[in-house]
Amino acid sequence: MAQQSLNIAYSDGSSQVLWEDGERAFSRGWRLDDDGNRLAVLLVAPAADHPSRSILDRLTHEYELKDELDGAWAARPLALMRDAGRTVLVLDGLDGEPLDRLLGEPMEVGRFLRLAISVTSALGKLHQRGLIHKDIKPANIVVHCADGQVRLTGFGIASRLSRERQAPEPPETVAGTLAYMAPEQTGRMNRSIDARSDLYALGVTLYQMLTGVLPLMAADPMEWVHCHIARKPVPPGERLESIPAPVSAITMKLLAKTPEDRYQTAGGVERDLRRCLAEWEARRRIDDFPLGLRDMPNQLLIPEKLYGRDREIATLLSCFDRIIKSGVPELVLVSGYSGIGKSSVVDELHKVPVQPRGLFASGKFDQYKRDIPYATLVEAFQSLVRPLLSKSDTELASWRRALLEALGSNGRLMIDLIPELKLIIGDQPPVPELPPQQAQSRFQLVFRRFIGAFARPNHPLALFLDDLQWLDAATLDLLEDLLRPDLEHLMLIGAYRDNEVAAAHPLMRKLDAIKAAGGQVAELSPLAQEHLKTESVF
Repeated sequence: MAQQSLNIAYSDGSSQVLWEDGERAFSRGWRLDDDGNRLAVLLVAPAADHPSRSILDRLTHEYELKDELDGAWAARPLALMRDAGRTVLVLDGLDGEPLDRLLGEPMEVGRFLRLAISVTSALGKLHQRGLIHKDIKPANIVVHCADGQVRLTGFGIASRLSRERQAPEPPETVAGTLAYMAPEQTGRMNRSIDARSDLYALGVTLYQMLTGVLPLMAADPMEWVHCHIARKPVPPGERLESIPAPVSAITMKLLAKTPEDRYQTAGGVERDLRRCLAEWEARRRIDDFPLGLRDMPNQLLIPEKLYGRDREIATLLSCFDRIIKSGVPELVLVSGYSGIGKSSVVDELHKVPVQPRGLFASGKFDQYKRDIPYATLVEAFQSLVRPLLSKSDTELASWRRALLEALGSNGRLMIDLIPELKLIIGDQPPVPELPPQQAQSRFQLVFRRFIGAFARPNHPLALFLDDLQWLDAATLDLLEDLLRPDLEHLMLIGAYRDNEVAAAHPLMRKLDAIKAAGGQVAELSPLAQEHLKTESVF
């Protein structure tokens, strides 16, 4: 095993912990090289006695990156081993300490700039290797190393992809550290994660070094998401007059909400920081200068901003706002050709339900599954039910009570449809047999009550159903039922290809019936041709 080949031991014969970061515990150790010399190593083990699978997977992932990490700027993995029943990641010896041990008070400007340059330089080298860290924070930055350089660690969720999407999952389950997480990394921004997400986390870290406090504060995971998406921090220079304006501006540029407005490269940040340090050491002041003049990405970064859809997005947002205030359910229809951008417009809604603790669920109809009743609704509500299993015991008990109250003696109907529900409300007794028509009416009532457990004043629900042109007959019959006034705080969004839906299509007939019955229906206009024109970037 790796333990035998490296002859790993704890430096004092014990497992004394040097520091912890919540998930991991760090200890000193040593190994013998080929000549029998003792070399220092850093041992990383899960802090919990019974770690979760995800924590163990992160240690494994970090070890698998060993050939891509350079000891000049990273704590390089040497081995992954078992010790006394625990999984331990062995890192090349570091004699420094985590940056978070130095925080709590504002740093002197010169000291800050020297450290910030070293951290930024290490991050830039990581990005040059084609990696995104995704968890940059003071606990993952080791400073005061013998050679004066800093090393990055904590690569458990690092990505080899240059760009990736985070699904809009509950914030408790998103990998990373919420206090340092870029808006797009929360999954609520309709934007991809790339190297600029690390630059946002760098901005949070620099802010904390400068001021002694985080730029944003929150009491729970959803509030953290809202802070990163919607709240602008107080500039460091407004917190402390001693912070030079250009240093404050660099930090705020890193903290821009959209990646396009941030620095584009760590190299661009480093150059501006070095200019600040040179002026500070020469004159003890730093004059204003244009930021990012040499911030040149080495690859084309295509903006992910939506163009020409401001009116449609505004309609969605105003509709959701009405539902929050009035409770009256509404249906919003988005139509257009395949690939025209219907889903992208709806995805903009992900960042809206954050503040009122709103919920978002989605499902996509499949032309080859039209004979499977409610398949798309099952897909949508599984995305709501599964995350409940990771809630605290107190929160889970609250959801259990709400669901049992809503479903009454008919819980088995929903368990048969969504088996994961059984893990929350327990096994339920069979329901009495009824004639087909009565059974259908009972099911629609129970399903409406089930949705009502999620669509509440304190957490309104946006339910997105894509490709309505292929919806199954059972869901079509249920569609009108979902817009009855007794099911409040529900926003139902449907997208369909208008070139595949003629006036005689069952969907059109059902929509006519909903409107005739007084249902609230809004239709977004298709994307206009002029919005598809490209603009020169030269």
